[in-house]
Amino acid sequence: MKRRIGFAFSLLLLFTAALQPLQAADKEPRKILSGWIPYYSVKTVLPLVRKLPSAAPSVVGQPAICDASQYGPAENLAIENSYLFKNKDLMREVMPFWFSLKSPTVIRDDYISGNPSWPMADTVCLMRRAGLQVIPTMTDGTDKLVLSEYLSNATTRTTLVKTIVELVMKNNFDGIDLDYEGFAFVDGNSTWSKTAPRWVAFVKELSVALRANKKLLSVSTPYLYNPNEAQKGYFVYAWAEIATSIDRLRIMTYDYSVAKPGPMGPLSWTEKTIQYAISVMPASKVYMGLPGYGRDWITSVSGKCPTSAPPGLIGGAKAATFKMNYAAAKALIDGAIPSYNEKYGEATYNYSQSYNGLSATGASTACTVNRTVWYQNARSFADRIALVAKYRLGGAAMWTLGMEDVEATTQIRTAALAIAPDPVVNTMTFESVDQNSVSYGSLFTVKGQFTLKDKTPIAGLTVSLEIKRPNESAWTKITDLVTANDGSVMTPMTLGGDASIRLTTVGTWERSESVSKEEKVSVKSLIQIDRPVSVSKGAVFTIKAQLLPKNVGKSANLQKNVNGKWQNIGTVSISDLNGVFVFSATEPKRGVVTMRIQVIGDIASEQFAIVIR
Repeated sequence: MKRRIGFAFSLLLLFTAALQPLQAADKEPRKILSGWIPYYSVKTVLPLVRKLPSAAPSVVGQPAICDASQYGPAENLAIENSYLFKNKDLMREVMPFWFSLKSPTVIRDDYISGNPSWPMADTVCLMRRAGLQVIPTMTDGTDKLVLSEYLSNATTRTTLVKTIVELVMKNNFDGIDLDYEGFAFVDGNSTWSKTAPRWVAFVKELSVALRANKKLLSVSTPYLYNPNEAQKGYFVYAWAEIATSIDRLRIMTYDYSVAKPGPMGPLSWTEKTIQYAISVMPASKVYMGLPGYGRDWITSVSGKCPTSAPPGLIGGAKAATFKMNYAAAKALIDGAIPSYNEKYGEATYNYSQSYNGLSATGASTACTVNRTVWYQNARSFADRIALVAKYRLGGAAMWTLGMEDVEATTQIRTAALAIAPDPVVNTMTFESVDQNSVSYGSLFTVKGQFTLKDKTPIAGLTVSLEIKRPNESAWTKITDLVTANDGSVMTPMTLGGDASIRLTTVGTWERSESVSKEEKVSVKSLIQIDRPVSVSKGAVFTIKAQLLPKNVGKSANLQKNVNGKWQNIGTVSISDLNGVFVFSATEPKRGVVTMRIQVIGDIASEQFAIVIR
């Protein structure tokens, strides 16, 4: 079955490659790639460039500035040629592997130890400049069973939630990724039944706190299988129970073989855990793990190795690891020709090394070390991205970004183009708006048109009308609309103050998300007059004027039309907390006077008449 899938997908890749220039013009690739960036390898994906001396320093808690003006030409060129920027069209988010939990109130910052000369805010800012969400990973840095005990106590659990949320908010991250592997690999499986409900309670509480701040919760765990089956996997992570509380599940579908030679993550094993994951949560939340590394095991040693041989040459010794982008060179050095294992979907080869020299006693000796290598190559990645397409997953998560070879990245890009969503053309216009201005409280119409690139209208599409006021940094949804058969939406609207307006649609597997061009609409002031119709000659009368939108501290004059010219009467009035002006006046002669209110530096009211009797 896997062989047929791989073969069909290979044909699809060939067909896609032939059409790639056309597709590139019409579609952006689906953003299916994400991955971890350890603190010690930031420079693998980004240049640790310094800002110009004139650039403002980054301040903790404030957004850093990292646009092109902050760097010199050479630095900007290095930024644009970096891994993240060259592949930003494939990625929506990254997981910087920078933090480790030490206690409910202490999260260790590993970034600063790995990059002491480059502020974290600047690095995060460059990630944002690439258009990426930043969801850093926090590991469990406590001892055996310590974290489980923390989570068992409601007070300590709440303290931990508060500490994590503060970390996210202080650094303006987009969320947090929990990689608590101690449950699986340190505590022992006899503790899982006790730890699982504690973990579930913690995830649910953290989810509520993060979502209240519009932040994301991601968890990274080893594999699980259906609990009704004999082999359950790492059931301590309770996917079904946390499914509604998390936004991402990143499955570590690698390290299948560690102690003994074998594949990194067999295709059938990977597919089986994916099938269980999508049975308990939406597939769009699920991300399949990809290893950017391989392993090299010693299978046997014959003879006695000389003292000049490398240490640790023992059968069954811990495997050496190497980066995928070194695999081809390594095979050449090892004098081997890798073969592709169809069953597991991975590359492998065997080789031997011989060592001659003297023993510790000075006698001549020799040994032969037999080794086995397994790793995933570009074809392996193509076969696994086929699972992303087959099950409509959120994507793939790589440990670690930047370790894959160029051909593997090319395969991901080709597949991402083949399954790219149709772009949505989102156009917004207004009716009854004069040069992007409307009067206070007046009705105007917001119109939207939604089509594919070939002008085909999209019917039944949910559209959100959003506004952002001058003092706000986030958009607020006003209402949802649904497109008609001709792809249009239309709704009346009023504004009580200046605001920016846009229309948005959520991305699906079939269609990309869309955002219209935002338009700023200015609201012209309106003055409502409360005044007498007639007054006695020589009597003091009062006129009140309500300024809308309400604006405190504005200055205005009461004016009278004398021989076709407006003249100020009395003193200037200052608007109160409700935006109200109050004027007092008298008229010495009988007749009809024409008046108005003139807000200084702003509008004048409609003119009005008072009969003086």
